[in-house]
Amino acid sequence: MSLFEPRMEELVPLYHSYRKLLSIINFSQFCKPLYSLHKDFGRPGYHIESGFAALVLQWLEDLSDRELERFLQENIAGKYFCGFSLREKTPDYSYFSQLRKKIGTAKLAEMFTLLGKRLEEQGLVSNVFTFVDATQMVSKVGLWKERDKAIAAGIEKFNNKVVDKFAADKQARFGCKGKTHYWFGYKRHVAACMKHGLITKVAVTPANITEAKALKHICPVEGMIVGDKAYCVKEAQRTMKAKRCHSGAILKNNMKKKDFKKDAFLTKLRMPYENIFSKMDKKVRYQGQAKAQFQGFMQALAFNFKRLIAINVPPIFA
Repeated sequence: MSLFEPRMEELVPLYHSYRKLLSIINFSQFCKPLYSLHKDFGRPGYHIESGFAALVLQWLEDLSDRELERFLQENIAGKYFCGFSLREKTPDYSYFSQLRKKIGTAKLAEMFTLLGKRLEEQGLVSNVFTFVDATQMVSKVGLWKERDKAIAAGIEKFNNKVVDKFAADKQARFGCKGKTHYWFGYKRHVAACMKHGLITKVAVTPANITEAKALKHICPVEGMIVGDKAYCVKEAQRTMKAKRCHSGAILKNNMKKKDFKKDAFLTKLRMPYENIFSKMDKKVRYQGQAKAQFQGFMQALAFNFKRLIAINVPPIFA
């Protein structure tokens, strides 16, 4: 057996997307909010930067914890991205769930905000035109066992008033889009700058919370809000006014101020940004709103990282 071990730099192609992302995002700087955590967290003593990079990789490649464990064992580019050497033992699947718990949603929110500030400083995002929308996050497809328990308990209507007594996820609720499409779980609310399509804010709420009510969590300060008909109602308009925003929401057909030509233009304007949700898994991997919010942040980070690679930006962190 040869004593020579090639360097990771030599094994990963120069054009690889992981190389480009590492040149854009300096994880040493980006992970500063996590430095208060133990750097030797994990049984083998993995560095917090390597652990967080692995979590980013998980959402870039849409992997489960067990799939991520195997990916890091077998994929050289994945090892390189996370800072592992060729022969170094990589984490097992249990490490990732412990790390998510250790980081928590509050720390991850701090990191997401930090990235947003850097993007704004470099002119990559602004509040001039902001796309807003929401989509479903499904916690569980079938609730037949829960319904049976409710019926056995003498409850005739199985709805949001009683579902928390029988469902495993106590904070998930039934949501509805239109008149026929129902789901159980959460709703992801997103704001994206229309300059490059980068996500600036994300909030996860129970599925029964309307877009208008949740707008306060993602509404920017000043600028124009471009939204669909869910944002033309009074509650959303009040939020926009309070934030000094101009409404670019499409009006309902029965509204007096409806301008079909204007709304047709706004619909075309919104269309390219609606693919944001097509890139994200609509299934909730964890139970509880806080963990669903964690998922929302990680998916938004992964989406933004892919966009930054696509638009070929200079380094974000010095």
